[in-house]
Amino acid sequence: MNEIAQFLPFVIPLVIVEFLLLGYTLHHIFTHSHYRRGSRALWVLVSIVGMNFVGPVLYFLLGKEDH
Repeated sequence: MNEIAQFLPFVIPLVIVEFLLLGYTLHHIFTHSHYRRGSRALWVLVSIVGMNFVGPVLYFLLGKEDH
């Protein structure tokens, strides 16, 4: 248990950032209707399944349509 406690100062901020990024990504997906590739359902699935930074980053790199 002591080993886990020493990593908490590093893990907690990462988890917070991860959930904030996921929340912003889902907000963006649900408030926009056009995507470069794929559909809304695809990007929601990719964002949630690949929640560990990968899903949201993929959406912003590949799915978000530039205005």
